[in-house]
Amino acid sequence: MSIERVHSDHAPAAIGPYAQAIKANGFLFTAGQIPLHPERMEIVGETVAAQTEQVISNLQAVLAAAGCEFAHVVKTTVFLRDMADFQAMNEVYARAFGAACPARSTVAVAGLPRDVRVEIEVVAALP
Repeated sequence: MSIERVHSDHAPAAIGPYAQAIKANGFLFTAGQIPLHPERMEIVGETVAAQTEQVISNLQAVLAAAGCEFAHVVKTTVFLRDMADFQAMNEVYARAFGAACPARSTVAVAGLPRDVRVEIEVVAALP
């Protein structure tokens, strides 16, 4: 089995002992992305919509570093601090994924790193 770490300078550096993404067995597994600005490493946005926009941008950078795009994503997991944010997150998410519509789980959690409102991880099929 081949395992390869993936890194993009256009996405936030890992804030712990993990990779931005891993290629393994024909798939790309990303770490959860939170709304950190890649250069300033500061939280972007107060609302879940603004934070989701930054998360999507970060995911797009990681996917691109692996030669993927949103059309290759087969599964996402969305973590929300408050399920009341679902609709606003979902509107941004839908614009990003368009017709791709991967399988998805969305869960409310007690807390997220740096007290952000949203975190998203993806699994993509490598082209």
